[in-house]
Amino acid sequence: MGLNNVNNPLKIVISASRRTDIPAFYMEWFMDCINQGSFDVVNPYNHKTRHVPATPDNVHTIVFWSKNFKTFIEGRYGEQLAKKGYHLFFNFTINSESSILERRVPPLTDRLFQLAYICEHFDVRAVHWRFDPICFYKTNDGKIHNNLDDFLRIADKALELGVQRCITSFMDLYPKIKRRTAVRSEAAFVDVAMDEKIEILKQMQRMLDVRNIELETCCEKEVLDGLSDDFPVKPSACIPNDLIMDIYGGAVSARKDTGQRIKAGCGCKESIDIGSYDLHPCYHNCLFCYANPVSDDKN
Repeated sequence: MGLNNVNNPLKIVISASRRTDIPAFYMEWFMDCINQGSFDVVNPYNHKTRHVPATPDNVHTIVFWSKNFKTFIEGRYGEQLAKKGYHLFFNFTINSESSILERRVPPLTDRLFQLAYICEHFDVRAVHWRFDPICFYKTNDGKIHNNLDDFLRIADKALELGVQRCITSFMDLYPKIKRRTAVRSEAAFVDVAMDEKIEILKQMQRMLDVRNIELETCCEKEVLDGLSDDFPVKPSACIPNDLIMDIYGGAVSARKDTGQRIKAGCGCKESIDIGSYDLHPCYHNCLFCYANPVSDDKN
């Protein structure tokens, strides 16, 4: 992808962001870059800086990822961006309430209010509900828990608002997460057998099917391989450029994003991630987060 010009009519999709929660913590920085017309993005692996154009004649859609849209809503940033000519898409992660797993995320009631605002003020077809990740964990009393308690409550609200898609995955136990649980010591994550994961997906699908909500999985190829071919759960595209074009028209890349986990089942189409793990740390301090350094988990 490149600039929108005579030789390349495709506009770009900006992902804001897989690396941090920009709507919750960094909207002033984001808007400054929008007003300046570009982002300078440092690659987290080779540390090279990429200059990303950010004007409406180059950018088709901005995909926002967040667990907390309070600042985004109160600042009316979405309305400002739409007025400037940007299309918006939302990946809103709403999980069950858990002070152990997501200690700094607002109460569920507040997050459902935020979901209602976004669905009522923007195109509901451009709203993904992410219930992500599904976690199993053992607390210090030896009991094993999961974070599925509020799934039906969230699903009922999504149905009421017209949300059409739920994306989920099971937690990946990265070494960084093991180090974090050792530091915080409230709980230890437990991996569950494949047949149990399959049964959970089947239960979730049945709950969502009667609510006319599709269930999709994020990077769960092995789990999907264990389902029958006719089972109505498919891999997700959290950056769904085909859907974005269906909603808003115009032209963006239809190619898969080779920078993502395609072999694991990622269906995301090409976009440009902005933000930085280091320069824009996320303060939600979730126990299962793969981004935050362990040093941030002491408080």
